[in-house]
Amino acid sequence: MIGYAPLYVVVGLFFAAYAALSVLDSANPRRPGNTAFWALLAVSFLFGSWLGDIANGVLVLALAGIGGFNLLGKAGAATTGAAERQASAVRRGNWLFAPVLIVPATALAGTLAFRGMHPPLFSAPALTLFWLGAGVLIALAAAMLWLRPPALAPLQEGRRLADTIGWAAILPQMLASLGAVFAVAGVGKAVGSVATNYLPLGLPFEAVAAYCIGMALFTVVMGNAFAAFPVMTAAIGLPLIVGKFHGDPAIMGAVGMLSGYCGTLATPMAANFNIVPAALLELPDRNGVIKAQIPTAVPLLIGNILLMYFLVYRY
Repeated sequence: MIGYAPLYVVVGLFFAAYAALSVLDSANPRRPGNTAFWALLAVSFLFGSWLGDIANGVLVLALAGIGGFNLLGKAGAATTGAAERQASAVRRGNWLFAPVLIVPATALAGTLAFRGMHPPLFSAPALTLFWLGAGVLIALAAAMLWLRPPALAPLQEGRRLADTIGWAAILPQMLASLGAVFAVAGVGKAVGSVATNYLPLGLPFEAVAAYCIGMALFTVVMGNAFAAFPVMTAAIGLPLIVGKFHGDPAIMGAVGMLSGYCGTLATPMAANFNIVPAALLELPDRNGVIKAQIPTAVPLLIGNILLMYFLVYRY
């Protein structure tokens, strides 16, 4: 049965290529840091299952050290000039987006085609992600055949973008892992104990409001709704909304994640969403993206609270 392993191999090989190309990038004065960072990430994806917990922990600390001590630099110039890219955009127009559309189309088609096979060819959790990865490779092949760029252009441009984002590229993965650690450590139960002792949670609406607002606030603190989800679900979602008031867990989880994303819109901890775009666009205010999103985040959170309340207890 096909699981996550092929995806890990493909992603690991890409990071290994970034590390190899970083070695050769004489235009980057900090190329040793970039080389080490992408190489360690490649090792994590390619061999993490065999390294063991201690070795993986040391690897994560090394990644944090490289990023924390500002040892990462930016890649050299793009593989094509601005004039060449402009001419290509004018010549091809909106058709340039066609390879991008291959990715979701492949993910959808592959998931629908192989869902429900007997015996199953893919493990259920990996099915959609496998075809998402396959869609990326198919789109890459189509773009190479159509645009005829230099052979290393996809890897060089991918590395250039990854170097521009830097350590924030792996922040979602780190924060999601932190959420899992918090769940195992019992943080959810501790938060639940505080919430039930000091918050009015005797009514179904109060439980929904506390869960949704808690998801948003924990996401603001932790930077990722995936990290907040296990904590708030263990603290309020399962014991109150599902257990005490008999709410639907699927609806609770779906709308709860949307509530967490409202917090994503309002926190610098979600650096890959809010700080990196400000840097890429060279905005004068590094928090400009957040300030523009907060007027959307607040009414969206209120809407999610009402949506969950009217739906979660109706099934």
